[in-house]
Amino acid sequence: MTSSSRLIRRGAIAALAVGALTAAAMPTFASGGDRTDAVRSAIKGGKARNVILLIGDGMGDSEITIARNYAKGAAGRLALDTLPLTGEYTTYAVNKSDPSKPDYVTDSAASGSGWATGHKTYNGAISVTPDGKPQPTVLELAKKAGFRTGDVTTAELGDATPAVLSAHVADRSCEGPADMAKCPQQDKVNGGPGSISEQQVQTGADVYFGGGKARFAQTIKAGQFQGKTVLDQAAAAGYNVVSDAAGLAAAKPGKKVLGLFADGNMPLEWTGPLAKVGGTDPAKCTPNAQFSGPHLRDMANKAISLLDAQSKRGKKGFFLQIEGASIDKQDHAANPCGQIGENVEFDRAVQASLDYARHHRDTLVVVTADHGHTSQIIPLEAQSPGQTATLITADGSNMKINYATNTPGQSQEHTGTEVRIAAQGPQAANVVGVTDQTDLFHTLSRALGVRH
Repeated sequence: MTSSSRLIRRGAIAALAVGALTAAAMPTFASGGDRTDAVRSAIKGGKARNVILLIGDGMGDSEITIARNYAKGAAGRLALDTLPLTGEYTTYAVNKSDPSKPDYVTDSAASGSGWATGHKTYNGAISVTPDGKPQPTVLELAKKAGFRTGDVTTAELGDATPAVLSAHVADRSCEGPADMAKCPQQDKVNGGPGSISEQQVQTGADVYFGGGKARFAQTIKAGQFQGKTVLDQAAAAGYNVVSDAAGLAAAKPGKKVLGLFADGNMPLEWTGPLAKVGGTDPAKCTPNAQFSGPHLRDMANKAISLLDAQSKRGKKGFFLQIEGASIDKQDHAANPCGQIGENVEFDRAVQASLDYARHHRDTLVVVTADHGHTSQIIPLEAQSPGQTATLITADGSNMKINYATNTPGQSQEHTGTEVRIAAQGPQAANVVGVTDQTDLFHTLSRALGVRH
């Protein structure tokens, strides 16, 4: 851990905090109000019974501002704006061939591996160091210590951000048994631990919710379950497998639950005009008629409910990661309504987590992102060389959104900016100031009282 992450300057906390939230009440955003006492009361050391980590994939400050302007207005506030202790963290990866050199623009795999293990690695790596060595993750350490564990996403469960908690492979593409071309050392035919999906079952988190059903339907190529599917492996490991909103609602404590709600990534919440060269006419976003659920907030609430019920009689609580994955994916696609809808739904999952924490004050809640992304708010009169779209916000004003980190028609790119991290509960003060995503591993593990 860097020395800067250990220093908590009380005088700086008031300046960096964005709200006056205590563990019991939401803040009042009165203009000119003095928040010093409320922020001071939010500083708690010690251990947490529960930890909820919420990751908005690709949710840089620009993406947050776009979602806030559209959904709440410029003077409004999202739930994620109300956490009392706020900082920024750096996200850079390292070069695989020379780890002493930074790779300034991370992908989700390297960044997620950073907070999952406390180690920098190269883009594409899933919780292995640049020399290929697996590193214990915060979820694995929590499970070993007796905590209940969960992993929730709107992407495929084998996608980078959920994968970093419960798998170790050389390349993020190795999601299922048929996808192992870039991970020969991990392939079960070579005596390895298998694909991401196989390893997730073997790691055995109590709750997995997301997409990726098609990966789990792939056939295992070697070992005890050779010739069977990963779903068969999951059933043998004691998982109740559910595949729709009704199945999610019906899931009961007492058995591990694997929720697979789409063959690939889960469908988008909202639709609207794609950005294009020359821009679009002002428009509003609309709900996606093809959305079949469950919403991220539903998965978050159910995961919290199951983990809370399963841990009630023990001394240890739970560790849960919740990802809003398609903020990133729709940023790549220059799809502002898709991006905003996913950010708004992610914010509802944040609110669900804060609602739980209000009644369970020994819960650490952390909200952050893995990296920044391409979208920018630009002047209405600006003539961008990229793709733009204009949306009508909650203020009734026009907002022009620009995508210009790659040639129009190509996937838009991540950026190397630092991103917001905010928190409340035990150890939350350690997010204040400028830290690194590897420092988050130490904050989480210290809150849980687990060691590497």
